[in-house]
Amino acid sequence: MPAKLLNTTINNTNIPIIFEQDNRLPLVSLQLVFCNSGALTDTKAGIAKLSSKLLGEGTKEQGSIAFATALENRAVSLSASVGAESFVINISSLKSEFDFAVSSLKRLLDDPNFTDKAFAKVQTQTIGTLTQKQSDFDYVASNQLKSILFANTPREHPTSGTVQSVESISLEDIKAHLQSHLGYDTVISVVGGDLSEDEAVSMTSDIIGRLPRVELSEIEYIDTISKPTVKTTVAKTEQAYIYFGAPYHMPYDSDEVYLGKVAAFILGSSGFGSRLMEEIRVKRGLAYSAHASLSVNNTSSYLSGYLQTKLESGDEAKKVVQEVVDDFIAKGITKEELTSAKLFLLGSEPLRNETLQQRIGRAFGEYYSGRELGYKSLELELIEAIELEQINEFISRHSEIGDISFSVVTA
Repeated sequence: MPAKLLNTTINNTNIPIIFEQDNRLPLVSLQLVFCNSGALTDTKAGIAKLSSKLLGEGTKEQGSIAFATALENRAVSLSASVGAESFVINISSLKSEFDFAVSSLKRLLDDPNFTDKAFAKVQTQTIGTLTQKQSDFDYVASNQLKSILFANTPREHPTSGTVQSVESISLEDIKAHLQSHLGYDTVISVVGGDLSEDEAVSMTSDIIGRLPRVELSEIEYIDTISKPTVKTTVAKTEQAYIYFGAPYHMPYDSDEVYLGKVAAFILGSSGFGSRLMEEIRVKRGLAYSAHASLSVNNTSSYLSGYLQTKLESGDEAKKVVQEVVDDFIAKGITKEELTSAKLFLLGSEPLRNETLQQRIGRAFGEYYSGRELGYKSLELELIEAIELEQINEFISRHSEIGDISFSVVTA
């Protein structure tokens, strides 16, 4: 059955529930998505991510090992994760074990392992991981690009924070962050699997009814810098790591998002056959691969991409990226490119809709972006109907993607 929008009420607050029933396998999953609670709300860089890791340490009564062992013995998955805009708690299991999974989540919410020992463990592990990542030059270049595109805004910081910021976080900071962000008034419930609508509503109400009201403000939209900038980090590396990005003026709820999806596919996200791959790898042999894509969400919209090349080819590679994007804006795409993109995007659609997780994830994305559930079907019809003149006019209007900034790690 297709996903549908249900709801429940907690203290006169409407709680949306995105639900899809699927009885083909005896599996059930639940996601609690807390909006306006992700890394962009960090008071100290990395606090949301560290908070999610601390929830992974089980309850105070059982401790991390006993809690994890009990879940593992019943093949129950329970995890917490953080994105830029949201904090997510996920549980999944066989239907026969889902009551236990739900009761485990309730125990975790009521009695999280907020002990000095558990906190020291996740803080030390995080600092160790961040220290190791200082020699991961893809990670360094990617974070440096964010610091360029979103300078002096919350989005310039890595989701996991820095060694210095994580060292400054205390257990009391974690408690305060979770207590002020995980509330029944900020949550969207995403439920799917072998259960009924009534069961989905009852389960959601039972879990989130124990949460407080937090009344969070909406996260403001963050503009990307418009002045092209190049920032270089010198490191002991045998390759040049080149990350690039540019503004993209596209509201997340625009009626033209589908046009950007097709344009980006042709420019750099389709792998072999994309403009970037053809120019950078096939014609010039500068890199094994090159990729570019458009990111459009509630709080930002931008173009980003990356490649690796030989040290002596770094400047040439940057030049080619700029030339490819400038030519793309000026001349648009060909009829053959549009036909190929349509065939792939329409033909591969079933592969993006195979699993329950894919389907309810897509339904959540539709709801989160303010669209009706099932919008993706309409989007496919819109893609199929695109005319060459229409998409080239669209591309020419978005000349801002030519204002490219580069983040480079090289020797």
